[in-house]
Formats: sequence, C-alpha cells, structure tokens
Amino acid sequence: MTSLSQYQFPFCITTHAFNKDKSKLALCPNSNSIHVYNIIDDKYTLEHTLQGHDLLVTSLDWAPETNRIVSCSQDKNAYVWNFDTIQNLWKPTLVHLRINRAATQVRWSSNEQKFAVASGSRSVAVCYFGKDSDWWVSKHIKKPIASTILSICWHPNNVLLACGGTDMKARVFSGFIKGVDEKPAPSVWGERLPFGTLCGEYQSEYGGWVHSVSFSPDGNTLAFASHDSTLSIADPTQNFVTSIKTQQLPYKSMLWIPDGRIVVSGYNDLPGSYTYTQDGWAFTENTKKVSAGRSSVSGSSPIGTKSSAFNMFRNMDSRMATQRNLEEDDIPTEEVNGTIAELKNMAYDSSRFTSCSFDGKITIWSLAA
Repeated sequence: MTSLSQYQFPFCITTHAFNKDKSKLALCPNSNSIHVYNIIDDKYTLEHTLQGHDLLVTSLDWAPETNRIVSCSQDKNAYVWNFDTIQNLWKPTLVHLRINRAATQVRWSSNEQKFAVASGSRSVAVCYFGKDSDWWVSKHIKKPIASTILSICWHPNNVLLACGGTDMKARVFSGFIKGVDEKPAPSVWGERLPFGTLCGEYQSEYGGWVHSVSFSPDGNTLAFASHDSTLSIADPTQNFVTSIKTQQLPYKSMLWIPDGRIVVSGYNDLPGSYTYTQDGWAFTENTKKVSAGRSSVSGSSPIGTKSSAFNMFRNMDSRMATQRNLEEDDIPTEEVNGTIAELKNMAYDSSRFTSCSFDGKITIWSLAA
C-alpha cells in the first residue's frame, strides 16, 4: 500500500466521507458540526458548515448515487442531508430514530434506500423512508444484543447486516424491510430472512469487544476486529471462527477489499493488511514510505491562514521532533501520529481507500502492492 495524498487539518477528525467523484469531502472536526469541503486541484476549500446536532457527530456516510449525507451523533439523533441546488445549501431531515443512548455509527445500504444506525441503547435501528408518513422511520433489532454496538456493515445483498459491540460478539442479522426490499436469494446465511432474524453469532477465541466488522466481497464470510488485538474470520458454512492473535495494538477499523485482502488500522498509526495464503492468513507490513506529496486546505477556511510559525510548532508537537529534526528530515512521510479513527472504501474505485485520524489527517491510500 502507498499513500497518494495526505491532507493536514488543524483539528482532530472523528469521521469523514467523500462523495462519488471525490470532488467533495464531509468531515466532523471533533464537534457537533459537519464541514463540507470542495476539492479543486487537490486543494480543499470550506464550502458549507452543517449545523443541526447538539453533541459530537460520531459518524457520517455519503450515498454516491443519491448524493445524500447521513449523520448521527451523541445527541441520539440522525439527519439525512439533501443538497438544494437552487438555494445552494444542505437541508436536513430529522430521522425518527427512537433511541435513548448515543448513536455510534451510521451506514447506507448498497441500494441507498435504507441505512442502519448503531447505538448505545443495545440496538441497531434500520431506517427507511416511509412514503405514507413522508418521514424517515426506523425498526429496531434488539435481541440478543446486550451492550453498545460500535460497528455495522451491510451485506452485498442489501438485506443482511453485521454488527459488533462491547458485548464481545459479532452478529449477522436480517434487515429485510417489507415493501422496500426484494426477497433475497438463498445464501450461506439462510433462506427465509424476516426482519431481525439472527443468522450468525461469533466471538474471538480470546475475548474482547468488537471494534469493526466487514463482509467479504462475496458476502459469504465475516471478519471482525476485537480489542484483544485479534482479527477473526467467521465461516458460516463450517460454523468456525479463525482468530489471529497479533502483537500489535488493537485494530479500530477494517475493510475487506475486492482483491481478497483485509485492510486494518487503529492504534498502530499506519494501516496494514492481511492476505490469505496456502498457510493461512498472513500479515503484510505497514506502509513506510511516501509516494506523493501533501496538500493543504485553501480558500475561505481558516486552515489556510495559519502562520508558518504556527505550522512549525504544530509539526514539532505532532511528530515529537526538534527543529533540527525538521531541517534534516524535510521529506514528508505517510506516518499518522494519532489513532486512525476510520477507514472507508472509495465509491467506484476499488483500488483506493481513505482514512481519517485524530491528528487531523485525511489520507487517500492506493492498494497497489
């Protein structure tokens, strides 16, 4: 893996999402607001600031075809944002979420007619647009969830939904909504799939709450990363879980990419990957060297107005380097000096993925070997 672009912001980034053609970027600057940037010649200009949430925005997702942004927050609410081209602004629609704890993650389904919201209320809300009520409504998956859900992932068939949380379990449920979804074809997860059906429940060999879940490209296998520094792969056909105990810090986010590799990241500062070989799953070393320069934010955003002195001291702090180190090591590196909060696939470009981190970096990565 190599880094194609890296963009430095002067604030912690908790979540992010690109639009379909990578001309827009939405992110949360560790606050209750959402910043939408326009991208021209690899320069980011603040275009819109979306206000609506009362507490920290915990997750964003951008639907590539409908161009809708969905957000969720610690304020127990979710909004669907639609862009009004005439007024040139984003208009929010409040989702009837019906949860009593913070929302932790939100993801659109593959056909963009539904989205799921994980939360601390020991449930997952599957949301869809009710034409009769003209409102985004929700149905809840509750049992046997026993604690906060931290991660969700839609199956390629648009019906099955994986989730993992602090009860140390990774589960696969049916998110079938009558009148919205077509009946799915039989799969390794089951044939009859009414809403809320538990299709699989798994745990790592060593135990640990589940930070991230991801289906394989064909949807027949589930991978999940746990806080016990393990990566586990569940095969429902054999009802067997392979747990890989690593010597690294826990993985916070992961993706199962089209070529069969599993990309992981988290508290180790750089993403790595696992590849399946005849001897089993093998770890590929983290990225070390840069392949492209960095870009910065420009335009009306205050990011571009920081003085050179400010940038120098910020770099000294973030890299824990002295001025001498900065002079001698003037070649930029891909290193991320904060926890990588999130990995995301790029729509319609399976050769790339993106990451955001707590040190204020957005990075676009290439999957080229």
